[in-house]
Amino acid sequence: MNNAPSWADQWGATNDGDDNPSSTKTTEDSKKNKKLETVKAAASTGFGKAKAAAAVGAQKVKSGTSFGSKWLKTQYQKRSSK
Repeated sequence: MNNAPSWADQWGATNDGDDNPSSTKTTEDSKKNKKLETVKAAASTGFGKAKAAAAVGAQKVKSGTSFGSKWLKTQYQKRSSK
């Protein structure tokens, strides 16, 4: 006789009355989907924070540029009026 394990023994297939071997895959898929949803929720929260920070940063750059332009204009007017 052959002492090697059968295909079912090697791959952990059991016959517990359920002829649908995809039921364990479905459970694994649902676990992966839940984890994916959690990751997506965390990412969207992080995205919102990053978007807000970028908006604040853009506003600071805009106001800094405006201030710098006004300063340059003032400096130019002081030199040209002398």
